[in-house]
Amino acid sequence: MLIKILRILRKVARYTTAMVLMVTSILGIGVIFYDPSSYLSTYIPEATLSPIVTSFYADPYIWGGTIAASVVVMLLAFIMLVQNPRCALFAIGRGIKAAPGSYKKIATFRDWLLAKIDYLQTESAKWRRAFQILKSPYSLLRACGFSPQMAIGLIFAGSTVGTGVVVNETILAERSFSNGDSGVYSAPLDVPTEYVEGENTLRIDLGSTPVREITIENVSVGTVFTGSALPSGEANVVQISGNTISGGTNTRLEVGHFIFEKSRCKKLTLTDIQAHTIKVVGNASDGQSLAPSPGTSRMRAIGGGHQQADAMTTNGGTYDRIWIQAPTSGVNGRVGILRLTNLYTKGGDCVISKMNVGTMDILLNEVGMGNGFSTKEFTIATNVTGANITVSDNVEVSISEPTTAGH
Repeated sequence: MLIKILRILRKVARYTTAMVLMVTSILGIGVIFYDPSSYLSTYIPEATLSPIVTSFYADPYIWGGTIAASVVVMLLAFIMLVQNPRCALFAIGRGIKAAPGSYKKIATFRDWLLAKIDYLQTESAKWRRAFQILKSPYSLLRACGFSPQMAIGLIFAGSTVGTGVVVNETILAERSFSNGDSGVYSAPLDVPTEYVEGENTLRIDLGSTPVREITIENVSVGTVFTGSALPSGEANVVQISGNTISGGTNTRLEVGHFIFEKSRCKKLTLTDIQAHTIKVVGNASDGQSLAPSPGTSRMRAIGGGHQQADAMTTNGGTYDRIWIQAPTSGVNGRVGILRLTNLYTKGGDCVISKMNVGTMDILLNEVGMGNGFSTKEFTIATNVTGANITVSDNVEVSISEPTTAGH
């Protein structure tokens, strides 16, 4: 009988202690999130209470320790409330002892899974590249260094092909930037998102995805070839710029290294550009006004890690207009290297504006329309600023627009 009474008393004591610990832990956690000063001030003088409360809430070690202690006390209360506290403690001990082995098994599975994912990504990239090569024999031959006519001749097993062949319509079922086809391209896609039969503009719309490099070289633009004309209402044969967005947020082009070189323009205008380093070297024009201003723009590089787009490159082609822009409100276009080389243009202006650039090279271009030195066909406005500016060996000579050549 006495043993039964002792067991009952022990159980009552255990439950009572557990409830006291539970209430204590709840009060401890409650104090962290609720300042009890207004309640305690009726029992403790303000002069005594205020320093204690201030030091408690100002010291993260104190209230952090309070949370930890409250959690431990609550765990002990739960253990005491179970049927057999000793078994609960043994179970916790076994769990702690087994934790390193469990973690090792989880880590092994994690490493195995990541290795499989990396392997699948590598294989996917290889297969994607293989299918691109198989479906684009023309691109493969051009990449090997063959001229457009030689590449077409090899594909047709030695047949004679004239310069007027349109490659995308004769050989390839799909238009692409790398093949030199006109259209609207949403970088970094190699196929156009929009193409209207009869239009011949090469347009790149830049968005939130950074592009590692865009290269356009050895192309003829504007009215420089027979039968060509600028699109209705357009005056610029080349336009590289951010956008003024009506009813939205204006955009700019952010470029790590911008290169405009060895090109021929009726007029070349640079305006509203902030760059760290500006080099304007070796340009010839039949009138020039070069007035870049000192600035404080930072050095700049455009990255994007795994999400960054591959390079967009095209070599050769004829277009009525080249247009690179950032058309989405509030979304700047971002390019690591933007290179335009050997653009042979006629019938309109070359305009470069609304850009933030790390290094900008304007090299060895010819600009003019043959109307004398009094008008300034090559212009760098005062709102083009640079922290480091080099302007050298630029000369004024008589330069006229090129003659119209065959397509």
